[in-house]
Amino acid sequence: MKNIEINERMNERDTVASIGIGAMIVFIALILVAAVASAVIIQTGEKLQQNAQKTGSDTQQEIGGKISVIAAWVGDQTATTEDVTVIFETAAGSEPITAVSVGWTIVCADNAGTDTDTVGGTFTTATDLDAVTAAGTTVAPFTQGNVYMIDLLVGTTNAWATPSTDECVPVAGEEHILIIMVNGGGTTYETLSYNSVDEGASIV
Repeated sequence: MKNIEINERMNERDTVASIGIGAMIVFIALILVAAVASAVIIQTGEKLQQNAQKTGSDTQQEIGGKISVIAAWVGDQTATTEDVTVIFETAAGSEPITAVSVGWTIVCADNAGTDTDTVGGTFTTATDLDAVTAAGTTVAPFTQGNVYMIDLLVGTTNAWATPSTDECVPVAGEEHILIIMVNGGGTTYETLSYNSVDEGASIV
């Protein structure tokens, strides 16, 4: 009888020990799962933060680092040296932009109306209307708050004309597309509407 009681007590202890080991295994497993889940959450959070910062930086650069056109009109219309005058400033929030980093292109239909031609250049010939640049000198970086002017040569003397013809000179009734691109920044699109080709006629 005594032996039976001893055996029963030993069995009870074995059962309790088994339950304790099982609970410990479950507890350790939960800790491991929690650790893995925490690592995944932290890694995902860091990646989302990096993506958000990059997107914000790209958006700021795209919006801020660009040129805003204030006005444009038909310029000198002497044959082969026709030009378009553009008044511009830097967009809100822009850092100083060097003239050499700004390029322009005008896209137009050819004389036959069956294809497109282009003419372009840089903004290195721009002048600061708030502090006129001496002839032959390079304009300082375009800065926020200043207003600038540039004559865009669209006549055949422009070496960047493709083809080298007068396809993109002002023509009454036509619309040309002006594209202003900042290297590492944003791009500005303007439609030049030639209701008149008289010098001084507004086209924007």
